Amino acid sequence: DIPIRSMEIEMGPGQLEFTFDPADPMTHADNMMMFRAMVKEVCAREGLHATFMCKPNIENVSASGWHLHQSILDIATGENLMVPPSSDELSSVANGWIAGLLKHARDSCLLTTPTVNGYKRYQPHQLAPDRIQWGRDNRGAMIRALMEPGDIASRIENRVAEPTANPYYYFASQIVSGLDGLNCHLQAPDAVETPYDADVDFLPTSLLSAIESFENSAFMRREFGDVFVDYLSRIRRSEWERYHQTVSAWEQSEYFGLY
Repeated sequence: DIPIRSMEIEMGPGQLEFTFDPADPMTHADNMMMFRAMVKEVCAREGLHATFMCKPNIENVSASGWHLHQSILDIATGENLMVPPSSDELSSVANGWIAGLLKHARDSCLLTTPTVNGYKRYQPHQLAPDRIQWGRDNRGAMIRALMEPGDIASRIENRVAEPTANPYYYFASQIVSGLDGLNCHLQAPDAVETPYDADVDFLPTSLLSAIESFENSAFMRREFGDVFVDYLSRIRRSEWERYHQTVSAWEQSEYFGLY
């Protein structure tokens, strides 16, 4: 009963993309947990290994992202509140929601991109974001606005996350950030046309940087509580330390013969 909309071969070897029909956040969080377990188990039965690792060390590999489409509906009427009034404007809801996601993007990266490996995806000209910005149907921007007047499927697509993310944490980070944008009447900056040249803040470049932003965020502590923030930061800091203390193949190649 997983609502698969499409499945196709993607850019890298063995890389597949699945898309899902729209649903509420909790339903799709449950779907993602079932989907990942199903894929790994079915492949294992066939003698294959499926991984949701963001950027495996495979020749000609393309990093995998988790693109989350988001729209806001009026509960009473079902109206999509992200439908724009004109082709060059945002609705007030879309404007505030985008502004909130941008404002808290760096502090929420630990929830959207929780592994050391995930930060190696944030590279320019890889159809992945490296900066905190939005654009209109621009696959290089972190947030892609897919909206047209009269289009009831108008929505934003956040391209920041990696496929290993805990869906409950990921979705929660989007909800609290977007709502903060609405409640504080934030205004989104201008859309970018050249996302890899824009003079805006960069996403964290490492898991350590994301941990520090998350644990020092008064907003995240207010929304999720000190116990959650401290505990998750401690777990991820332990992962970073294990990574940092391991001698990599690059270090061996770079220094062993030279010195």
